[in-house]
Amino acid sequence: MSQELAYVIITPYSLYKSRTGGILARLITRTGLDLAAARMFAPSAKLVKEYSDAIVSANDPQEGRIQDLIYNYIIQQFSPDPKTGRHRRVMMLLFRGDDAVRKIRAVVGNISAHRRGGETIRDTYGDLILDEHDQIRYFEPAVLAAPNAEEAATKLKLWTSYSDTDGGIVENTIIYPPGEHPERTLVLIKPDNFRFATGRPGNVIDFFSRTGLYIVGIKVHRMSVAEATEFYGPVREVLRTKLTDVVASRARALIEKELGFLVPPAEEKQLGQILGPLFGDNQFDNIVKFMAGRTPGEAEGTLKNEPGTEKCIALVYEGPDAVRKIRDVLGPTDPSKAPPGSIRREFGQTIMVNAAHASDSAENAEREIRIVNVAQNTFRKVVEDFCVKV
Repeated sequence: MSQELAYVIITPYSLYKSRTGGILARLITRTGLDLAAARMFAPSAKLVKEYSDAIVSANDPQEGRIQDLIYNYIIQQFSPDPKTGRHRRVMMLLFRGDDAVRKIRAVVGNISAHRRGGETIRDTYGDLILDEHDQIRYFEPAVLAAPNAEEAATKLKLWTSYSDTDGGIVENTIIYPPGEHPERTLVLIKPDNFRFATGRPGNVIDFFSRTGLYIVGIKVHRMSVAEATEFYGPVREVLRTKLTDVVASRARALIEKELGFLVPPAEEKQLGQILGPLFGDNQFDNIVKFMAGRTPGEAEGTLKNEPGTEKCIALVYEGPDAVRKIRDVLGPTDPSKAPPGSIRREFGQTIMVNAAHASDSAENAEREIRIVNVAQNTFRKVVEDFCVKV
């Protein structure tokens, strides 16, 4: 099989209904493909026009009537709101692997008024409702995907050409009632969710959906050692001082066991003062390695700025009281102390391997979004690198 690059577009309605997590979980688990990139778009009228014109295809197995429905749907639902001019949110996911386009399309499914099961994404999240005269009453495709590799490449090139102007962390796409003041926060779906093809990344996003917040930015990211060091920098001094008593107690116990004499309290405290900072630095290095795949000592010179070996998903959520709402659903750092129904209780293992990170303040969210650079156009790079290789 040859390597292919496939796309899935999550429609504005699916995003609005917070179906993103369920869709992503199905795509990962049922295809086994690599999630290579993701980007939010707020499509311009020009992009919508070009994409809708390209959507009708003689090679699409769906009947012409369905293709016409999709054509009209794109024009109506992807275009900026004609009343307000406000752009709509669209999420694009890129998957890479053998026979990727066929695998994605099989999981996405085709649209039919007579399907009642939940085998495909469109069976579950899409709708085609006819009246007694066989006329369309309601239509929602849920997601869009190409029917073959050639058309996938054509449409990817189109979206890539607009990925700078129409993509990134999208602005002014949500209408809030008077008096509501939205804020933004960062979420990282951590590397422990990507050890193998699992639905965990989507399931974690599904948990966050109950906050009622909106995703306005997404990036598949491989954190460099330099980024991880800066990102978790504020934690370093905390670790150097916070763990002093723990280290002192452990050191006293080991000495008394191995050497057979008692360590007085004063000397135990001195042990903590000596060993605590060293142990804190070691724990910090472990955090960096967990996120980037290397410790600072293993990434000398230019290597520290290279993308790491571990994958995460960075998400920017927007809405009123976003920081608190996200952290409430996430739960405390220690999964053993997290309440039932929280993400870390459900998916976390240890204080470090705890499924996800969320900013603890609006100020830190701004700082962390900058470090991870969620707006960076890695979508374009993935498409262009793939086109060069093939």
